[in-house]
Amino acid sequence: MMKLKIAVLFCLLIPAKLSKAQNIRLMRYDEDYSGLKDSTRTFYHSIKYLPLSQNGPTYLSFGGEARFETDRSQNEDWGSRSFGTQLFVLQRYQLHADLHLGGRVRIFGQLRSALENGRRTGPRPIDEDQLNVQNLFVDVIPYRSSERRVTIRLGRQELQYGSGRLIDVQEGPNLRLYFDGAKVAYSSVKFNADGFIMGNGGIKTGIFDNPSGRKAKLWGLYSTWFASRQIHIDLSYLGISRTNAVFDDGTAGERRHTLAARFWNTASAFRYNLETSYQFGSFGNGKIRAWGGSADIGYRFGGLKGIPALNLRSDLVSGDRKKDDGILNTMNPLYPNGGYFGVIPQAGPANLISLHPSLAWNPAEKVNVSAGIVYNWRQSLEDGIYRPSGIFNLSSSGSDKRYIGTSYMTMLTWNISPHLKYIFGAQYFSTGAYLESIVSQPRDGFFLASLLAFKI
Repeated sequence: MMKLKIAVLFCLLIPAKLSKAQNIRLMRYDEDYSGLKDSTRTFYHSIKYLPLSQNGPTYLSFGGEARFETDRSQNEDWGSRSFGTQLFVLQRYQLHADLHLGGRVRIFGQLRSALENGRRTGPRPIDEDQLNVQNLFVDVIPYRSSERRVTIRLGRQELQYGSGRLIDVQEGPNLRLYFDGAKVAYSSVKFNADGFIMGNGGIKTGIFDNPSGRKAKLWGLYSTWFASRQIHIDLSYLGISRTNAVFDDGTAGERRHTLAARFWNTASAFRYNLETSYQFGSFGNGKIRAWGGSADIGYRFGGLKGIPALNLRSDLVSGDRKKDDGILNTMNPLYPNGGYFGVIPQAGPANLISLHPSLAWNPAEKVNVSAGIVYNWRQSLEDGIYRPSGIFNLSSSGSDKRYIGTSYMTMLTWNISPHLKYIFGAQYFSTGAYLESIVSQPRDGFFLASLLAFKI
């Protein structure tokens, strides 16, 4: 509690004029504070821009985060396991340093500490990592002009592409995702492209005990073309390798290739995000043939008080058509943003048909309130259901029922300042015919989450 009070006090002491200059991003390494070079020296500026050379091309920038979350979950798995009601606390602390050595070389490092307290069943894989390195990479820029740049990045790094349906840093859970490897990025006004090869070392809960990802488990190419003011196009190829992948069809080695396309524009009143993907490869001695698609359409009413926004999202993600036929049809969402499927999602993006209408509005300048409903079905009756991360959850168990259940959710976001944010979320999950047919005593789920985040 003392740490929280200090964070809030420090935030309030930052002058409003300086806060407006802050450029906090989801990926902290995307922030650029070189614009503070000629500004008046203050304590805040000395943290964000510390010159190490006379004319300023060599400088240090520091930043950090403290996040405090209280969760209450009731019937996480609808009574299929004895979770019951759990009340627990999550904490996350991150500190980073960004060293620019002239205009061609840069070193970025970030430490994280994520803690869990109170869960009777212990921390989930997304909850705890006492102290480890989140980012540690070097950037080299071999080519740069006024409109184009090529960057080579080597080391531990976070990745996030598109809407986060296939590769996302996963900001929602207590542990953000990272990889070890190399990336080459080309950027220009109209076109961006990244090529990368990465390893994923996994998580242990101790201090500096996470194994490094030395074997290539993720590789690919991701490009974005800003075709016009209203049309943006993403095209990508992604490859993944896993030694013991678990599906309702069984457990085996998996080598999967994904071809994906995205058509989108989220900057105007009418917003759309259309995505499709096809997967092929091998699963054990068999083949992979899977697919997925999503349509997300919304409209912001700029002329109305509070700028209300209506949104309709639908998803169609393949499941396995027939067990033991030598072909796995279950979509692997790779490393998705679980929050894409709701505030506190339970059904994940594999073997899924979902429909998600929602409404959001701003009752006050810094407050956003949203409410929505998610209807969930199994795409294939021969396959079970999966968690938001894509991990296998419950088997089909021979059930001929398709409907999984209905989520009713609401969320409040209060942007107290550019540095301080509060989020409250609630969700009620009403079990459907499928869960009622395979769980002996099915129970509806109820979830509450309260989160306060401070960033500088």
